Amino acid sequence: MEIFRNPNYDFIGRRKWAYIVSIVFTLLGLVSIGVKGGLRYDIDFTGGTLIQVRFDEPPAIDKIRASLGQIGLGESVIQQFGDPREYILRMPLTATSPEEIGRRVQAALSADPALGRLDIRRVEFVGPQVGRDLQLRLVGILLYIAVRFDLKGGVAAVIAVFHDVLVCLGAISLTNREFSLPVLAALLTIIGYSVNDTIVAYDRLRENRGKLAQQKGFSFAQQMNNAVNQTLSRTVLTSLTTFFSAAVLLFFGGKTLEDFAFVLFVGVITGTYSTTYIAAAIVVDWTSYVEGRLRRAKKAVAKA
Repeated sequence: MEIFRNPNYDFIGRRKWAYIVSIVFTLLGLVSIGVKGGLRYDIDFTGGTLIQVRFDEPPAIDKIRASLGQIGLGESVIQQFGDPREYILRMPLTATSPEEIGRRVQAALSADPALGRLDIRRVEFVGPQVGRDLQLRLVGILLYIAVRFDLKGGVAAVIAVFHDVLVCLGAISLTNREFSLPVLAALLTIIGYSVNDTIVAYDRLRENRGKLAQQKGFSFAQQMNNAVNQTLSRTVLTSLTTFFSAAVLLFFGGKTLEDFAFVLFVGVITGTYSTTYIAAAIVVDWTSYVEGRLRRAKKAVAKA
């Protein structure tokens, strides 16, 4: 199935504008992260105490938050846990023992008559090990990208992936969302999509290059632009499928899936954009720079 019939869009010719757009959005996100003192990390990355509470009647979350705010243990995360009467409370890492935190939480919640009777089902410490493990896997993916292509292609692919991740992190910061395991899972998914699209475009370039290079005046930039155009239908179809799925999850999937769907929603857009413009454009500019240096070196040798 093809959306575009013999497309011939000048993606490479507009790469300078693409660089400007990317720099603006990346800086906007980085400024937001800097102003806010960094991202808001979930308990899985920082460690902390997890408390499962069951109420006799469905409580008001604002009442729970107000009660927890009185015990001075920092900002907590409150999530419904299946049943509307059951909640998971995630308390940030402190020097206080989980048992003492559990007692304080129970006392604070029980002191508010509006919350009614409650039962503490479990109190446990959650270490940051899961977050570190997934971060190591992310580094492994980036190392694979670097060795999967030649030097120029590998560096360009890594830059495109970092571009996608930075834009997504900026969007998380701008919307004041928490960096959690679902968010990291969405980022890993976006990296997979972006790398896959980049591989397809590079493979098409390799297939076409020998034939097109024999045509007089057919520059490397034109060869890359042809490769991007020839894979455009596939890239857009793949992205649209994921985009609409993420949109459904974002608007109808509930609070639990909202952050995951939001990052996937933003990432599909920026991933498609970076494959089409950033990765291909960097390879073209790098190749032009190297070829220019070789030409100047040959001229210098000839004059000597």
